[in-house]
Amino acid sequence: MLLDKIKKMAPVNIRLNPFGAVILTICIACGIIYNFGLLNWFQKEERICMKELLSVSIELARRGGRKVLEVREKNALTAKVKGFTKEGAAELKTLGDMESHRAILYGMAKAFPGLKVISEEHETKPVDFHNIEDTAKQREDVNKEIKSDQRIPLNQIVVWIDPLDATQEYTEDLRQYVTTMVCVAVNGDPTIGVIHSPFDDQTYWAWVSYGHSSNLKPLEKVQLSNEKPTQIIVSRSHPGKVVDVIKKAFGENTVVVEAGGAGYKALNVVKGLSNAYVHTTAIKKWDICAGNAILNALNGKMTTLNGDYIDYSSKDNVQNDKGLLATMQYHYHYLEHLEPLAKQLEKKT
Repeated sequence: MLLDKIKKMAPVNIRLNPFGAVILTICIACGIIYNFGLLNWFQKEERICMKELLSVSIELARRGGRKVLEVREKNALTAKVKGFTKEGAAELKTLGDMESHRAILYGMAKAFPGLKVISEEHETKPVDFHNIEDTAKQREDVNKEIKSDQRIPLNQIVVWIDPLDATQEYTEDLRQYVTTMVCVAVNGDPTIGVIHSPFDDQTYWAWVSYGHSSNLKPLEKVQLSNEKPTQIIVSRSHPGKVVDVIKKAFGENTVVVEAGGAGYKALNVVKGLSNAYVHTTAIKKWDICAGNAILNALNGKMTTLNGDYIDYSSKDNVQNDKGLLATMQYHYHYLEHLEPLAKQLEKKT
C-alpha cells in the first residue's frame, strides 16, 4: 500500500494520525487527477449533438423562408432604411426580415438554450417562449444522408443567421436571389451551412466531412482552358469597380454576371454555373458563412482576396473587409490574378 510505504519512509519521530493520512491521500489523488487531465470529473461541460443542430437549422431556415414568402405575397414589406454601406448604398430592412429573424432566432434559442447565435437583425422586445413553436431535432433527409454524429462543447459553437439575404432584391420582387441562411461555426470554422430558397422551395445543406443534401453534387475536375471564357459572378447591388478589375485581371472575354444575394452567388459557384464569386467591398459574415460551409463540404474554397480563411468565432467582429473569393476549383489560380486588387484593399484597411 502507498500509505504504508509512506509511513515506513517517515522518520521515526514523526507519526501520522488517521486524519493526516486521509488528508495526504486526498492530496495525492488530486495531484493524479490534475496531472492526467481528469478535471471533467468535477466539471461536466454541456455538449451539442451536431446532427440534431443540423436538423434544427434546416427546419428553422425553412420556417423563416415561409415568413419571407408570406410577407412578400401579402405585399406587406414596410421597407425601411437601416443604414448605408461605405459606398453609399442603402441597407434595407423589411417585415420579411424581422418575421424570419424571430422565427429562426427564437426557434434556435428554444431548441438549444445557451447557444451563441448571431443574427443580422436585432430586437429588444421580450419573448414568451411558451408561444414559440417547438422544432423537431430529427429529419428524414438528414438521417438518410448522414450516418454518423458528433457531440461538440456548447462553448465552441457559434450560429450565424441571415434571416433574409438579398433584401434589396426582395423589395424589387427579384425572387430568385432571395434566401434564408443558417450557419454553424465550430472554433471559428464554418462547419454546417443551410441555404433555403423560399420562392422555389429548395433547401441546400452540408456538414463538412459528414455529408450534404441530395441536391448538391461535387463537381468533376476540369482542365483550365483559354478556349472557354471564365465566368465570374459579382454583386449587383454593391458592384464597386469590380467589373473593370475582373476584365483587367482575366481578360476582356471574361463573362461577368451581376446577381443579388451572397447565398445565391455562393450556390451559383457550387453548382458549377460560374467559375468564381468575387466581392471587393466589405461584407458581413452572416452573408457568407453558410455558403462558406457548403463550399468547404464539397471541396471548394472561400477566402479573402489575400488568401486568408475567414474566422467566424466572434460576435465582436462581424465584418470581412479584405474582399472575397469563392471557387470550386483552381482557387489559387484566381487568387494570383486578383493579387493587385488584394493589395489595393490591404492599403485601404
